[in-house]
Amino acid sequence: MQFSREISAANLIAAWEPGRIRIAERWIEGHVIVAAESLEQWTPAEPAELTSADLEPALALDPEVVVIGTGLDQRLPDLDLMAAFAARGVGVEIMSTAAACRTYNVLVHEGRRVVAALVNAASGSTAP
Repeated sequence: MQFSREISAANLIAAWEPGRIRIAERWIEGHVIVAAESLEQWTPAEPAELTSADLEPALALDPEVVVIGTGLDQRLPDLDLMAAFAARGVGVEIMSTAAACRTYNVLVHEGRRVVAALVNAASGSTAP
C-alpha cells in the first residue's frame, strides 16, 4: 500500500492579485514564503537583487525545488543565486508571481517538496 500526503490540508494558492494572495479563504498581503505545511511573511530584496541569504527561509524548509515569483514580470536575479541553489542540490524556477502560484499548486498536487517565495507587488518591486 502506498501512502501519500493529504493534499486537501496543504496550503494551496486559491487566487493571486497584485499585492496579495489567497490561501483557502484567507487573503494575505505582502510578500510570502509558502509550502504545503507552512506560510510566513517575507521581506526580500528587489527581485533582480535576490541573494541566497534572502531565500534562506525558503531553503530552511528542505525543498527539492523553490519557485520564485518576481511580481508582474519575470525578473532574473544574479547568476550567483542560481549557482548557490545548484550547490545545495535544490532546483529553482524564476517566473512572474502569477505563474509561480500556478506552478507551485501543480507541484504540490504532484507531491513534490516545493516552496514558493513570492514577491507580491504589482511592479515586481518590494516597495509598499
